[in-house]
Amino acid sequence: MRATATFTVKSFVPTELKPEPAVPTGLPVGVATMEKHFEGEAAGHSATLFTAAFDQSTGVGTYVAMESFEGSLQGREGAFNFVHSATTSGSDRTAEFFTIVPSSGTRELAGISGAGGMAVDADGTHRIWFDYQLD
Repeated sequence: MRATATFTVKSFVPTELKPEPAVPTGLPVGVATMEKHFEGEAAGHSATLFTAAFDQSTGVGTYVAMESFEGSLQGREGAFNFVHSATTSGSDRTAEFFTIVPSSGTRELAGISGAGGMAVDADGTHRIWFDYQLD
């Protein structure tokens, strides 16, 4: 099954957490927390741990995010984790990875598994989809 939605980032809060021991690289590594709100066939909110090596001036870098989603997929209520990452050279998304964490589903989403993806439209609309199965 596929559930699609749009989402907005409600908060993005950089943390003081840094890799130890410090290793100097060409791009700094940072950690932030995020809250997102979803509308559509996937409706609800998520709490995200976001890690990136990124240059804000050029838009070049890679991120890895672990999200805990709570809400509904096509009317089924519950929560689950999903992880995603991508690389950008400033105007694209490559090396994308997206998976629903096995055994993370609760309530009507218990037994969820699958994958998904994200895209950003030219107008800035953020889209997400979950290609999922329920055991």
